[in-house]
Formats: sequence, structure tokens, C-alpha cells
Amino acid sequence: MNTKPTLHFCPIGIQAEGMRLERDSMGEIEVPADKYWGAQTQRSLVHFSIGTDHMPLPLYHAYGVVKKAAALVNAANGHLPSWKADVISTVADEVSSGKLDAHFPLYVWQTGSGTQTNMNVNEVIANRAIQLLGGVIGSKTPVHPNDDVNMSQSSNDSFPTAMHVVTLLELEDRLFPQVEKLVVTLQRKAAEWQDVVKIGRTHLQDAVPLTVGQEWSGWATALEDALETLRHARQGLFALAAGGTAVGTGLNAPEGFSKAIAQKIADLTGRPFVTAPNKFAALSGVDAMVRASAGLRGLAVPLLKIANDMRWLASGPRCGLGELILPENEPGSSIMPGKVNPTQCEAMVMIATQVLGNDNTITFAASQGQLDLNVMRPVILANCLHSIRILADGCHNFRIFSVEGTTLNHDRLAQYVNGSVMLVTALSPEIGYDKAAEIAHIATEHGVSLREAALQSGYLDGSSFDRLVNPLDMVGHGVAGA
Repeated sequence: MNTKPTLHFCPIGIQAEGMRLERDSMGEIEVPADKYWGAQTQRSLVHFSIGTDHMPLPLYHAYGVVKKAAALVNAANGHLPSWKADVISTVADEVSSGKLDAHFPLYVWQTGSGTQTNMNVNEVIANRAIQLLGGVIGSKTPVHPNDDVNMSQSSNDSFPTAMHVVTLLELEDRLFPQVEKLVVTLQRKAAEWQDVVKIGRTHLQDAVPLTVGQEWSGWATALEDALETLRHARQGLFALAAGGTAVGTGLNAPEGFSKAIAQKIADLTGRPFVTAPNKFAALSGVDAMVRASAGLRGLAVPLLKIANDMRWLASGPRCGLGELILPENEPGSSIMPGKVNPTQCEAMVMIATQVLGNDNTITFAASQGQLDLNVMRPVILANCLHSIRILADGCHNFRIFSVEGTTLNHDRLAQYVNGSVMLVTALSPEIGYDKAAEIAHIATEHGVSLREAALQSGYLDGSSFDRLVNPLDMVGHGVAGA
């Protein structure tokens, strides 16, 4: 059909019960009558109903962008009637906005190229387009899932294209804002407490003093550095495989299609996507995803440290370090009344641990790209998007329910500073390391204050001790914001 049919307004949904017959190259198969998917999607549900891990919905939303871009480019070069491109674009927008989420049921554990997910998208778009055009759903007329929706494409290049698009968008729209807000909160706390002296700890043992602000500024900077590394790691995602079709040669894609679709995707998303310069590398490897995952791993590491440090510093409250007072969000024990636990910190530690595990899966899967195609793409994508989602949600909750409400136990901080033997370090330049060590041993062995031990040693008098041992003078110039 080359003449333009009438476009009907039709709300999303199929008012039908039971099953309908759809056909693919392997024959007929029954499909739920109220769903837009077709034969290949149904076969995947039969053969790959493994676990409860479904393909992430954001992937389908990105796929809508890819299919719309392909339709518009195919229409512009005269290969697809403009009315078909228009209706495909209309449905692709519905896909991207999440209005057709209920029609994407496939599992992660499927063909490693993502072919069944690509066909799920093609079938849903085709059947919804047929419905809008007043046709018979499942007839493949006047819009065909392969000939029209998948025109100039292969699953082997459309799936990696959608992978890059969704990963980039999820990083920039979901994760980066939450990490940035957490960094700002840590920096604000560091500035607020830049002059509050506390005792340092190395090897989990008492060390020389620093300020609370200095300690928190270290956390903020570590997280900020990790975010900057992740920003750099995402650069490879801008290169798209579209136009490489099955093995990278571009068979069945018209000349110029690869550059045109990359530009169209860039226009639709507002991101600087470009065509991958070598389609053979784009199809056979997943190096950009590996680098993105490594960046996520790098982000998880300082988050894990920050959360664990806060757990240690808030331990107690009476029989632990007790320097930090974390917000009380919920009861901590079903048997111990009044107990409150650092649950947001624990959640962040678990999130970071999961991200490290996801990265191991991605790295190993990436190494399995034999010959001309990596066929581990669904598990790579699912793990990468899982890491992004839980890191983003975790940073939000950690900031809102823990970091922002954390306060200081000033009495405990002062107690530790005043009772620390390691303040003796300030005496070394005046009396030498060995004499200072002797004073430290006297204080420790006899349970006396450092000042009293210094006076007992006879190496210096009280006024000299008071002049040399001032904790605020010992924190240097590295205060937060300096």
C-alpha cells in the first residue's frame, strides 16, 4: 500500500480477550489478543522465561528514539513513504514516553544480540501503527515490523545503538544530578565544620588531629573526582553502531544512513551523538560500555568508604566512637528497644558492593565478544543500568536521610582530642622523636595526661608544653575550602 491511509484517533490498548494468531518465518503462534507484541516476542516468552529479570524499561524508551530516527531518515532518503514514517514516529514517541511499557515483557536472558528485544519493539510499533491506521492487528499491513520499522537496520546494530543512547541518558539525567547534589552537601558540611578539631585515626589507631571539615572535604573531593572520571568515561557512548547492520558492512542500509541516523538521534536527544567511525569494532566489542561500567565502579568505591566511615564515626552511641550523630529514621531492632542503626550507610555499602559485582559481570561478558559480534549485550546492559539506577537512588536517599541530618557530638570530639597521646607529635621538633616517644609511653603506661607525663619526664615545663601542644595549631592549612 503506497497511498496514504486515514489516521484514526485511537487510545492505547486493545479491547480483546483470549488469543490471536500471529505469523513469522517459523509459522503461526498464539499471542495474547490484548497485547501489541507479535510472534517473535511470544516465542521468546516461551523459550526464555528465565527468572524475574526483565529487560529494563529505559532501554525501550531509548529504542523509541532509535526507531523514530530511522523512520525519519528512511523517509528523507525516499525509501519509506512519509505517511509510514509519520505513524511510526507517532508510535515511537509513545514508546519513548513509557505509554507502551506494558507491551515489553521480555527477559534479560535471551539471544545475546538482543534480537528478540529489537523485534519486540518492531512488533509493538507495527501493530500499534496498524491500529492507528484502522487495519487488522497482526496482519503486518500496512506497516510491517521488519520491512518498515526495522528498515535499514539489524538487531546487531540497533541494539548496541539503543544501549549507548539509554546508558548515556541514564547517566546524565538520572545519576549525575544525584551525585552532584551529594557532593554539594558534603562540601557544605565540610565548610560548616572546618574549624571543629577532632582526633585523626590511621590504621584504626589514634593519630594527630585534623578538623571535621578537613575529613569531610576529603570525602567530597574523592566523590567529585570519581564523578569527573565517570564523565570522561562516558565519551565513548556518543559513537553509535547504527548503519553497520549485521556485521559492520552496512548491507541493506543506504549510503549515508549511518551519519544521518546518528545526527537525527542527536537532534532528538539534544546530545552530541555521532556515527561510530569503525562499525566492525562497534559490533564486535563493547568497549564503551566497559569504560562506563568502570566509571561506575570508580564512583562506588568512595561512596562505600564514605558510608563506612560514617558508620564507624557514629558507632555507639555510648560504647563506640560516637563522634557523629546520624538521623534516626526507623527502629533498629525487633528485640532491643531504643536501638537505632546507621541503615542508610548500610544500604549504600550494599549498593556499592553490588555495583562492584555488576562491573565484574560486565567485564567478563565483554571479553566474550568472539569474531564479528559480542553476544552478551543484554546482560551487559542490564547490569550497567542496574548500577546506574541503584547508585542514583542510593545517593538521593543517603543525602536526604543521612548526610543532611548528620550532626556532631562536640563533647565526644573534645574528649578524644584532649585525651589523645598522639598530640605528642607536636613535641618532636622541640625535644626530638625519642624523648617525645618516651613521654607518650609514660602517659600510656601510667594512665596520666600527656601534659602530666611531659612534666614527669623533665624534658620541658608546663608553659612550654602549653605553647607547643595546641590542637588547633596542629591541623595545618588544609582546612575545607582553603
